[in-house]
Amino acid sequence: MNKATLLVELLTEELPPKALPRLGKVFADTIVAGLRERGLADANGQVRGFAAPRRLAVTVDAVLDQAASREVCEKIMPVQVALDADGQPTPALLKKLAARGIDAGMVARFERHMDGKAEALFYTRAEDGARLDEVLADIVNAAVKALPIPKLMRWGSSDVAFVRPVHKLVMLHGPRVVPGSVLGLEAGRLTMGHRFMSRGEIELATAEAYEPTLLAEGKVVPSFDERRAEIEKQLLAEASRLGAGLGDYADLLDEVAALVEHPTVYVGEFEAEYLAVPQECLILTMRANQKYFPLFDEEGTLLNRFLIVSNMRVADPSHIVTGNQRVVRPRLADARFFYEQDRKNSLDSRLPRLANVVYHNRLGSQLERVARLERLAGTIAGRLNADQPGAARAARLAKADLVTEMVGEFPELQGVMGRYYAQHDGEPQVVADAIAAHYLPRFAGDRLPQGNVACAVALADKLEALVGFFGIGQLPTGDKD
Repeated sequence: MNKATLLVELLTEELPPKALPRLGKVFADTIVAGLRERGLADANGQVRGFAAPRRLAVTVDAVLDQAASREVCEKIMPVQVALDADGQPTPALLKKLAARGIDAGMVARFERHMDGKAEALFYTRAEDGARLDEVLADIVNAAVKALPIPKLMRWGSSDVAFVRPVHKLVMLHGPRVVPGSVLGLEAGRLTMGHRFMSRGEIELATAEAYEPTLLAEGKVVPSFDERRAEIEKQLLAEASRLGAGLGDYADLLDEVAALVEHPTVYVGEFEAEYLAVPQECLILTMRANQKYFPLFDEEGTLLNRFLIVSNMRVADPSHIVTGNQRVVRPRLADARFFYEQDRKNSLDSRLPRLANVVYHNRLGSQLERVARLERLAGTIAGRLNADQPGAARAARLAKADLVTEMVGEFPELQGVMGRYYAQHDGEPQVVADAIAAHYLPRFAGDRLPQGNVACAVALADKLEALVGFFGIGQLPTGDKD
């Protein structure tokens, strides 16, 4: 029984970025569990999981090529069925022994134990340990089936299905290839590096050499956590050099770490004239569409610079920066166009269009809902000794931004854009603020609306929804509800 590091790698097309960390964890955990279940890996052995845009992999230290043999105690049958009155084997017992390949002469060695209320015969035998070469492919296939993949695809002329096309399978035990087939691929020792920065196929000498070889020859950082840490380090360094802040960047950092194999951060900029557009629009455009990291001054105001996480490291990055700046410019121009067009019509003038926006097929349109909110918010404001006309006005306009161009493009900005447009229309500030705050809190632990007018509208929004959905029998079904 020899011990060595085991490597399993699936080389694929680009995997879904938001799902990548979870895919990597389930892949590694399921393989390790399969090895330990068969006695091939120690419970305390070191495990390294890898998840990169085009690969899922795991290395496990001290994996045996064959598990130790073990004693297995099998129940044969109840004594009263197995032995006759003279203690001799019955035909039923002899038939069972023949079926299991057990010599009848072994009956004298069987043990008797109580099994529930009856005594039974038990046979203890030695069982050879699992052989890595015989079980690894089954373990990897089980890991593939366990991946949380809602939709599969097929490619080529085969019936193989996976989340993305799979090109290579590596299974190494130390320096040795472990034979086996997964997703129609035979195991080998060849992998691929970076799509543009490496020189084609890479031969892995040993399982232990996987990570350093990929980094040196393939220009790939296979560890998700290490890529994320490296990106964050570079982002913070560039932001500090520019005297800027990154704002709330954690979610985007996770997504970008799943998009690049060899991260390098560059600085881009756009024309300052676009800063006339509400910064929430520009931030969302850069983060959601382009995966850029906006930069902010000490007051939290957006700057006309951003950070690009590139998948390439080149001596002269000017063409990368210029290309990204050229791509983002039309996005910002669209945001400015939507903003300018929306301001040509007041929120009040948009209300009739809410009649065409269905809230729920049994609860009417958004216009009908607005009428309910208007009455309810005014009543609640009265109970809070707040500005009743202000609360009613805010509730009346709260949903009007749903029919604006900007919210149509970016639904996440509903409420936010309502505040900007209300300010432009000359509405009182308390009304504008209540429009923005009436969606709060959006989730457990979220910030709360400030001020009694905003609280009245927010309460009206949530109470109306609760009463309406309970009234039609649509009861909560999950924690989020």
